[in-house]
Amino acid sequence: MTILLGARTLQLASIREINELSGESVKLCMQCATCTGMCPMAQEMDFSPRKVMHMAQFGLVEKLADINTYWKCASCHACSVKCPRGIDIAKVMEALRQKTLRKSKNYLEPSQMSKEVIAEVPQIALVAGFRKFTC
Repeated sequence: MTILLGARTLQLASIREINELSGESVKLCMQCATCTGMCPMAQEMDFSPRKVMHMAQFGLVEKLADINTYWKCASCHACSVKCPRGIDIAKVMEALRQKTLRKSKNYLEPSQMSKEVIAEVPQIALVAGFRKFTC
């Protein structure tokens, strides 16, 4: 019984942290999947934005930790504009990225990039990528 209560407490803390970081309430999501339908990056993601919102609603941080969805989010806000509940889903995705980065775990390791990639990629893309994917 104590283990179940501990797990539930962890889930509630995770939900609260996501809500605080994003300024949104993930519990408001009604799972209509409008966000997924609007997302230009959905085909590149492990899980759809709707599925990520569903996992966030239940505080399933261990399942959210190893997916690429919030890293692939283009932060274009198309999902947020069309959300019938007015949830800024892009902010939730940013909060999930921040949770990972606060553990000092880079999604993109700059020192592992080849010289060719660095030479070919526009500098603004590198700067934006480093801001989004590194601590």
